[in-house]
Amino acid sequence: MIPTGEMPRTFVVTVDRELTDKLTPGNRVKLVGVLGIIAQQMGGAGASGQANKGVNKSYIRALGLQSEMNKDGGPSTTGFSMPTITAEDEEQITTMARDPEIYDKLTKSIASTIYGHPDIKKAIACLLFGGSPKKLPDGMKLRGDINVLLLGDPSVAKSQFLKFVERVAPIAVYTSGKGSSAAGLTAAVIKDNATGEFQLEGGAMVLADGGVVCIDEFDKMRP
Repeated sequence: MIPTGEMPRTFVVTVDRELTDKLTPGNRVKLVGVLGIIAQQMGGAGASGQANKGVNKSYIRALGLQSEMNKDGGPSTTGFSMPTITAEDEEQITTMARDPEIYDKLTKSIASTIYGHPDIKKAIACLLFGGSPKKLPDGMKLRGDINVLLLGDPSVAKSQFLKFVERVAPIAVYTSGKGSSAAGLTAAVIKDNATGEFQLEGGAMVLADGGVVCIDEFDKMRP
């Protein structure tokens, strides 16, 4: 249950037999396992012939996995601390939904500190709510995600809109195109210094699965 904007901690989990190939990166999972320790052998043998012990690393040996997926096969968002909605809130939301001017009211509440830009605010409102996924007769699925590209002169509050979306969306990752590479956005292969093994680490896109990824300075990104 990571609060929005905090870096997730990583933990090594080993799976074997029928548990392999069950998941893909970005899945939210529940797992049951046994905590084990990898004994590390560091340095050469000492005078007594005993190898110098390093720091032991812990890992979880998975015994059972449960993928947190929705009924329609989309990612579940329960892996994050979602806002708690009381019965009172629900009633208020239902009342608001009946308001014929709700779209305009929502638009005005988006980044209310920024004057003007009504069309951009409308687009951002649509992005935050998302579209409806469609399933075509031939079985092809179309995602309902709405992508927005803000293009304009310097100092017209593009970054402020991005920062607002990051604050409001339950799952959001903010990154700048200047310092990010393709590996930083999708996934990077990193070498574990202790074991010498290579591991995959999820980038901004993977961490924002089921939410919004905000990329600032998109044009400054290296090809």
